[in-house]
Amino acid sequence: MKKSLLSVVLSVLLAGAFCSCKSKKISLAANDDKVNIADFLEFFQPLKLPFAVGDTILRRKEPEADAINYSLFTRLIPDSILLHLFGKTAHPHLYAMGKIRVPDAESYLFVKAVARDRRALYILCFDKKNHFGAARPVLYSDESDLRAGARGDGRGITGRAEMDNKYVLTLLHQRRASDGTTVYHKDAYVYNEDTGLLLILTETNEAKNKIPPVYNPIDTLPRKHKYSGDYQQSSGNLSQDKRNLVAIRDGRDASRFLFFIHFEKDEGTCNGELKGEAKFVSPGVARYRSYSDPCALEFSFGSDGVSIKETGGCGVHRDIKCFFEGYYERRKTTKSKTGGQKTQPAGRPKGN
Repeated sequence: MKKSLLSVVLSVLLAGAFCSCKSKKISLAANDDKVNIADFLEFFQPLKLPFAVGDTILRRKEPEADAINYSLFTRLIPDSILLHLFGKTAHPHLYAMGKIRVPDAESYLFVKAVARDRRALYILCFDKKNHFGAARPVLYSDESDLRAGARGDGRGITGRAEMDNKYVLTLLHQRRASDGTTVYHKDAYVYNEDTGLLLILTETNEAKNKIPPVYNPIDTLPRKHKYSGDYQQSSGNLSQDKRNLVAIRDGRDASRFLFFIHFEKDEGTCNGELKGEAKFVSPGVARYRSYSDPCALEFSFGSDGVSIKETGGCGVHRDIKCFFEGYYERRKTTKSKTGGQKTQPAGRPKGN
């Protein structure tokens, strides 16, 4: 009798131990060959609808328990979804942010990618058989955005991603216009197994018949360095000159600076835009090259302006027939009556 009872107890204990192992949550922190796509989806915690998240999540530190090994991720998911924002050489840290599953249909996963100088939140779409279908970034920021947010001075533009009870994904971006009003742009998507994420609605309150202003995303950052300021090309056409600009702002130390370049050539048919960090390699000469970007530029500063030369392939940031090259005059900074700063081209009288 005692022997039989002991056998029953041991059987129960062994069965309990087995169930405990099978129910234990897996980890995605290592490149485990045994992890399959079903395990990958199961790792993500469910999210409740309606779901909404703002771009402040990009500055938040995530727990290591939610980490996803990069090699594991790219074994199960096409790595091409990361290349556009992070390049071929950058291996961003990845975190599972949650999932939304449609009963007997598709699933949506939210993944956060974090690199040294940029961050993004992605949505990944899978069909009911757990086959990967589509992906896209829904929120994004780079180094200058993160620095501005950390200081609390804002950058005049915000992002928000939402999914409602009908599984419609809405991306909303807002910014402050020069007249103080709020300008917004909203896109709505639905997932379809044949077409992926399909754009079904675009809505904006910005006038369609008006050329949108060039928004300088680093305008509010400090400009104490000797070369910090605004630079413009001089063609004699003031309205066109304002759309060909270089903004230089203070970097993390005296040997670096942040820059934003926007140009429009050939009556607006050839455009380019780039934001990044350059480093001085000799007095008055600085270079831009990011480990996650094949583009490379050289800046040569003079007493009245800066010359820019493209030294690496920057095709992803511009049209194919134009380049990040040219001379930009420095604009003088003056104090306005209200205490703000105004800029005007160096060597030009006011009012011209």
